[in-house]
Amino acid sequence: MDRSTIALKSTPAATGSEVRLRVTRYDLAATLACGQAFRWTLHGEVWRGVVAGRAVTLRTEHAAAGQGSTMVLHAQSSRGEKDWKWLENYLAIDEDIDAIIRTFPKDAPLSAAVQHAPGLRLLRQEPWESLASFICSSTKQIVQIQEIIRLMSARFGERIPQPGGEAPAYSFPTPEAIAAAGVLALRECKLGFRAPYLWQTAQRVVSGQLDLGQLATASTEAARAALMEAPGVGRKIADCTLLFGYGRQDAFPVDVWVRRILVQLYFKGRKTVNQKRLDSFPLRYFGVNAGYAQQYLFHYARTHGI
Repeated sequence: MDRSTIALKSTPAATGSEVRLRVTRYDLAATLACGQAFRWTLHGEVWRGVVAGRAVTLRTEHAAAGQGSTMVLHAQSSRGEKDWKWLENYLAIDEDIDAIIRTFPKDAPLSAAVQHAPGLRLLRQEPWESLASFICSSTKQIVQIQEIIRLMSARFGERIPQPGGEAPAYSFPTPEAIAAAGVLALRECKLGFRAPYLWQTAQRVVSGQLDLGQLATASTEAARAALMEAPGVGRKIADCTLLFGYGRQDAFPVDVWVRRILVQLYFKGRKTVNQKRLDSFPLRYFGVNAGYAQQYLFHYARTHGI
């Protein structure tokens, strides 16, 4: 791994609940707002979110002159932290993004997507939160998904004090909390028709019928099939969970944006495309980091209205 492209640990700068990390080629805004996670909101130049039961604030500043694309990432946590590896892992700052990009096919659409946000990372999220969030996401826009999760967390999560004495944040509700809540209470959080799907899926997780821990060692095909047995979970939600919750690069979520860019830019705008061919194309064409390619294309398509 090329050490020049990963975080340079700066533990001497860590004091109490704050740390400074030196990172290279990292686009914090694209990473947090590209539709893979829904707990982050921008307040001025500061991002606020919740990670692993902690309220977290993040902001970046460019490093000293001569450091190229290196920047300093400032992080605060609601706890007094001695070890920040949980945050480094979540943010994937050890990822050699240049090496990943070099595995992509050299085509105009993907090159444009990479140029638009070359420092985008795939976050390493907790599988239950990823699964539940994408069940909530069905037919919703990002701001609406954020509101659903905010309401649900405030009602069924655990209260967390914010760094700097801001209004409290709340942890993501556990499967047990969602299973105990019931459909009517979930509907009050604006879930609508998604409420029974989320409630029934939480029941499956609590009972062990859906073992999210076991999926980590299952094949992608077996894990996808197990997820799709849950109510309201189709291939797209299953693949989002596999990519964002388990880091499976052979999962390639296809929603309306991704389908549109695939059809327009890779299938020459054909009005009809064989679904089986469309399903098999991404892994054959984009290669070992197809999941990363998907997120670059999704972010580019959504921000450019393709």
